[in-house]
Amino acid sequence: MGISSGKFQVAKIQILFLITKPANTFLRIIYDYDDIKGDAHEIKAKNINPYLVDAKDIFIEKKRQPISNVPKIIYGNMPNDGGNFLFTDDEKNDFIKREPKAEKFIFPLISAHEFLNGEKRWCLWLKNANPTEIKELKLVTERIENVRKVRLASSREATRELANFSTLFGFISQPESDYILIPRHSSENRKYIPMGFFDKNSIVADSCLAVPNATLYHFGVLHSFMHMAWVKTVCGRLESRFRYSNEIVYNNFPFPENSTEKQIQAVEKAAQKVLDVRANFQNSSLADLYHPLTMPPELVKAHKDLDKAVDACYCPATRGLNPLFKTETERMEFLFEMYEAAVAGLFGEGKKGK
Repeated sequence: MGISSGKFQVAKIQILFLITKPANTFLRIIYDYDDIKGDAHEIKAKNINPYLVDAKDIFIEKKRQPISNVPKIIYGNMPNDGGNFLFTDDEKNDFIKREPKAEKFIFPLISAHEFLNGEKRWCLWLKNANPTEIKELKLVTERIENVRKVRLASSREATRELANFSTLFGFISQPESDYILIPRHSSENRKYIPMGFFDKNSIVADSCLAVPNATLYHFGVLHSFMHMAWVKTVCGRLESRFRYSNEIVYNNFPFPENSTEKQIQAVEKAAQKVLDVRANFQNSSLADLYHPLTMPPELVKAHKDLDKAVDACYCPATRGLNPLFKTETERMEFLFEMYEAAVAGLFGEGKKGK
């Protein structure tokens, strides 16, 4: 017996053994550890795919469109400004004190760090601003000129070209509706990636992704343990942190199909409860609320209720399945089956991979 490959994660270990049997056959076993200090679950697998799951050999590739019928996800706005459009709380207050008429052009900027750590940041947002108004604001025009100089000094031709649009962020994708905000990078120690709702007047930074026109139902599914099982298995990593991506994680994730109105309402109710509980801890950051050692019991319970509601959407009674998945591995086996079916329907039988 020999170990052919292995996989280690902070919260979970999976070890693969291939045991040689007569006639060149193999007994495929995955030893799955939900707790690295606990006992292993022995899984006798028919096939062990590249993600160490008992499922067909599937490779998650980049997709520009979601495989499910859900809102599209977008990147946040990139300033490319040398810091000239950005303000801390104190800097914003001082700027408005010296240039009161500029206050209408200063908006909250939501970046991953500020979102997770309960800090505030602001930006000068001049999209659709009246040129005559801008010209009358001396401190604003000074900042615009600084942005122009920074971009002209760049070694990149594309950035130098942006100097012609120095009143604007380098890349603009601001939603025209309320949206779900997802940090692109988050600690691997959290059971759930903190997400939030924001309105169109909160400028989402490029350290985050946004899902415009999303509902409480979408928020609930994305904030569930079912989605987190998918994230932990297929997402990229920055060091060991989760690297949430649009083309690998979100666009490939199989959302529930044919959920009943009752199931959708149950998810929405549970998702709202999560938001309500979080709102009761105004003085705590999301980093503290979702830390494995300091997560409040009320929030733990709210998420467990949300997990049950989402699980029920994936396992309708007509399929004869238990709506509660026992292990993360069972979730991934189920999601890979859904993914395979969705991709087959998306691309058709005539377009087969190599």
